[in-house]
Amino acid sequence: MTRLSTETLAALPSDVVRPAYDRSAVKCGVVHIGIGAFHRAHQAVVFDNALNAGDLRWGIIAASLRSPSVRDQMQPQDGLYTMLVRDGAAEQARIIGAVQRVIVAPEEPQALLDALASPDTHIVTLTITEKGYKLDPATGALIESDAQMAADLQSLDAPQTAPGYLVAALAMRRAAGLPPFTAISCDNLPHNGARLRGAVLELARRHDVSLADWIAEEGAFPETMVDRIVPATTPEDIAALATRIGVEDQAMVKTEPFLQWVIEDRFCGPRPDFGAGVQLTGAVAPWEEAKLRLLNGAHSGIAYLGGLACINHVHEVLALPEARHFVEALWDEAETTLSPPPELDVAAYRHELMARFDNPTLRHRTRQIAMDGSQKLPQRLLAPVAARLAAGQGIDALSLATAAWIRWQAGRDDKGDAFTVDDPLSASIAAALSKAANPADLVAAILSFDAVVPPILAQDGRLHASLTHWLTLLEKRGALGALADFRG
Repeated sequence: MTRLSTETLAALPSDVVRPAYDRSAVKCGVVHIGIGAFHRAHQAVVFDNALNAGDLRWGIIAASLRSPSVRDQMQPQDGLYTMLVRDGAAEQARIIGAVQRVIVAPEEPQALLDALASPDTHIVTLTITEKGYKLDPATGALIESDAQMAADLQSLDAPQTAPGYLVAALAMRRAAGLPPFTAISCDNLPHNGARLRGAVLELARRHDVSLADWIAEEGAFPETMVDRIVPATTPEDIAALATRIGVEDQAMVKTEPFLQWVIEDRFCGPRPDFGAGVQLTGAVAPWEEAKLRLLNGAHSGIAYLGGLACINHVHEVLALPEARHFVEALWDEAETTLSPPPELDVAAYRHELMARFDNPTLRHRTRQIAMDGSQKLPQRLLAPVAARLAAGQGIDALSLATAAWIRWQAGRDDKGDAFTVDDPLSASIAAALSKAANPADLVAAILSFDAVVPPILAQDGRLHASLTHWLTLLEKRGALGALADFRG
């Protein structure tokens, strides 16, 4: 079938929304590192809105640090792709034109450096997942044992990591007399701006102290919080869209109506007039904390319990009354650890989250959410656990979610079928758990695993007892039995 492209835009059905600007007149003011589905359904849409509003400085040059797959999907389509917004029976198709080029960094490292060092580039955004920052989750220091980071510490002639590319490009900008760009982490990391800044400054300092000082003084690394549910695209999605619009789109994304991007108002250069869905603020942390502990924390609990129970999608898990009870209880626990901003109505936010989770057209896979759990649990579940224990409060729901993650490490669901634990620390965790003979031993081994569990929790007897209780139930009765016991 003919592919979506500039040439085929005019032939699309009339209800498909098209770019309202001349793409040939666009300048690329944004470089995005990590062009996955989330970026295409979130930040790229925000910049596309700016282009539609007439500010043509905000086209995107995107880059992948690993796979050529997105480049190969988008290049034959002139960078165009469809965003399907699904809400119950309603569906809107919109063509996004903000992405002008996709670079595969291992194939064209200089091309990415040149884009980052271009005078047109004012903002660099990143969605590289937690593991892409090469930071120790517990300490925030660079992981010097990582092969790619070790190479960048040795030389930045051909960077291999995101911090490496940023430092090398900032050196080029300084040498050319250009100001730095604003670097915006859009990953679900606590204090993501500070962590990105720390990684860049530490790496820069290893190579050139004066460069690090210049970046620290002139650069900007705003904190951010991003929120939109973007399930993985399936071959069936691509086929259904082709039937609807008459052309094939290998780069399509599907998402929900909700979009939120909270950005600390700290830029070192131009920025667009951000429109709907974007909020500039003086303090992102309270927003970020609420999202991580309510939305993401619940998602992790749903993912591991649902995945163990062989339930494929979030909305299917929440069709079970005992699962809904568990999510509400987890939110009750997490909410007490928050300091929400005045603009955030937590009760309304919880109600909205449940409605988003219930959206059956998204088909958000539990296995997708379960990926990279070792990188996510510290901020999603263990941080509120620590806060509640410090306050002398119970942790039943948070413990059940965490115990389900521990159970997940066995790589076998409640039917006995094996699966791959998709996590950068899976081998290390498996080794740590290999000698455990019972649930209590498994819990002790996990609590001693300091790459995930903060030291303050390692020796806490209350946490050990609670996790052992729930892990024992999960092993004996499965996830559904544990949920039923939790409901009482």
